[in-house]
Amino acid sequence: MTDRSPRLLPWTAPGGKPCYLFTDDDGGFLSRYADEVEALQLGMGLALLGHARVLIDDPAADARQLRFLSVQLSAALRDAVRVAQARGAGVSAQVE
Repeated sequence: MTDRSPRLLPWTAPGGKPCYLFTDDDGGFLSRYADEVEALQLGMGLALLGHARVLIDDPAADARQLRFLSVQLSAALRDAVRVAQARGAGVSAQVE
C-alpha cells in the first residue's frame, strides 16, 4: 500500500466540514465523480462571471439583483478555491 495523502472532495459534509477521500484508485467511481463535480463547479463559475459582467454593466440593475449576484459569486469562488486546494495549488486558507 502506498502512503498517499487524502483527496479533498469538492463538496462538504453537513455543517460545512470538508470531505476527504482515502484511496489508492484514482480511477475509482468516487474519484471520477469528484472530477466531474469539480468540472461542473468551474464551468458554472465561468458562466456566472459572464452573467455578472452583463448585470454589473446594466444601470437598471437593482440592489436585490446585485446582492443575489454577490451571493452566487461568493459561492462560485468558494468552490473554485476548494478545487484549487484539492488539486494542490498551495492555497492554504480554510474554505468556509
